[in-house]
Amino acid sequence: MSVLTTTLNNGLKMPMIGYGTWQAKDEELEQAFEAALEAGYRHIDTAHVYENEKVIGKVLNRWLSSGKLTRKDIFLVTKLPPGGNRPEAVSKYIKRSLDLLQVQYLDLFLIHVPFAFKDVEGDLHPMTPDGRIDIDPSTDHVALWKAMEAQLDAGLTKSIGLSNFNQKQIERVLQNCRIPPSNLQVELHAYLQQKELVEFCKTNKIVVTAYSPLGSPGLAKFMAQFGQKIDLPDILNNPVVKAIAAKHKRSEAQIVLRHAVQKGIVVIPKSTNPKRLRENIDIFGFELDQGDMSQLNGLDQGIRILNFAAFKGIEEHPEYPFK
Repeated sequence: MSVLTTTLNNGLKMPMIGYGTWQAKDEELEQAFEAALEAGYRHIDTAHVYENEKVIGKVLNRWLSSGKLTRKDIFLVTKLPPGGNRPEAVSKYIKRSLDLLQVQYLDLFLIHVPFAFKDVEGDLHPMTPDGRIDIDPSTDHVALWKAMEAQLDAGLTKSIGLSNFNQKQIERVLQNCRIPPSNLQVELHAYLQQKELVEFCKTNKIVVTAYSPLGSPGLAKFMAQFGQKIDLPDILNNPVVKAIAAKHKRSEAQIVLRHAVQKGIVVIPKSTNPKRLRENIDIFGFELDQGDMSQLNGLDQGIRILNFAAFKGIEEHPEYPFK
């Protein structure tokens, strides 16, 4: 499967579609990740808080040690957890991720969120006695970014970037950095196209990656763990999406993924279904016309699905990005 790439501001090539692994763990992920590599995925997206780096490392090691792939074939992304959002913790967490992933370096290391939790060993989501997330309000993005730059200097990652930062927070990093961010990963789909933020990133040579590009259909199950019910917008059953899918004889998922990619946005859909995995990556053999793009652009409603509401009290953090 031939996958288009985009070029980061440091010259590194990044595949335009990656395999998203949030909410996937253990044996289910091991089998799905095998299927993803077989289908041609070479951009792998994970995070320390997903608690699945060990499984990804196990499968990667199997492919690399067998000679089926070389390390250069893989574009590997992971993220600094909220408990690591202080300069002195960055080195600890990147090394922990590298050990779990069984690799010597990352292709891209992101600050997962702009807010910080208390750094409690063995607890990635520490809570206060009243059931609220235990935040660290003294988050210093400038000092934190300098620690990220040090990981690049040390050869532990080839690129560094941000995730879930808003424009003001990104500007703060840009104004105080030695090495600018290569990538911004944010929620982005047909109902939340973030046009202003995307344009800002384009102006500043920051490649945008869309997480939940299909609208995160599995999120209801995740939120149920926190006792919360949510109504998810059904992007794939939108009449406009369905009509364009029928016109091109493609799946609805292929249409919304192709829409983002044609705008220069990297996508990281998550699936553990082998058929859908293969379908999702097969978006480079057709093109949406101007009318299709215009109709899909018109679906933008500013609907944010992931606002971190699962973490009770997170809105009180001074760096909560969605105020």
